[in-house]
Amino acid sequence: MSILKTSVAKKVAMALSGLFLVLFIFVHLAINLTLIYPGKEAFDASVEFMATNPFIQVMQPVLFLVFAFHIYMGIYLELTNQSKRSVKYVKTNLGVASSWASRNMIWTGLMVFAFLLLHFWNYFIPFKTQDITDHYALVIGLFKSPVYTLIYVLAFVLLGIHLSHGFQSAFQSLGTPREKCNKPLVVIGNIVAVIVAVGFSAIAIYFYFN
Repeated sequence: MSILKTSVAKKVAMALSGLFLVLFIFVHLAINLTLIYPGKEAFDASVEFMATNPFIQVMQPVLFLVFAFHIYMGIYLELTNQSKRSVKYVKTNLGVASSWASRNMIWTGLMVFAFLLLHFWNYFIPFKTQDITDHYALVIGLFKSPVYTLIYVLAFVLLGIHLSHGFQSAFQSLGTPREKCNKPLVVIGNIVAVIVAVGFSAIAIYFYFN
């Protein structure tokens, strides 16, 4: 794509795709919270709405393409950055200048992607290929498995770590002034990360023990 020839353009596209995915994650969390309250009827109604609404049906392939682009661009930028680093730079104490989350964005992202494949296999594919009417029971059944619940919680903890750096990095790539906005973005990014990690994990743990 000629529009993405420059490194700046690639980083901006990466940032926009990431922020779009953050929006989707919060919508997904809001729907999942209906599992707990108001409960089964609200969750099943939400799933039915998502499955039949024309706009949502159009957005599903868009979401898939954005997610695929975000993964591709993340790997591309990471490999490009690695190729540009000198031996001297690699040997320096990176912990002084950067956080663990920022240095491991590629790995947390890939591990979340691995979980997404599992989630597709356990929920999305049955949802699309089988005549399932009780979506609440399908989800709750998954959370009764200790292995699945553990993987689920770990995946969203990793996603939270990923977002703790990714959120502020996205806005920096979009040109926000570093001096004025860096600290507020760090705080907001950490809040976003905690909401996502704790929100999704709490739902899984709640149904595992109840």
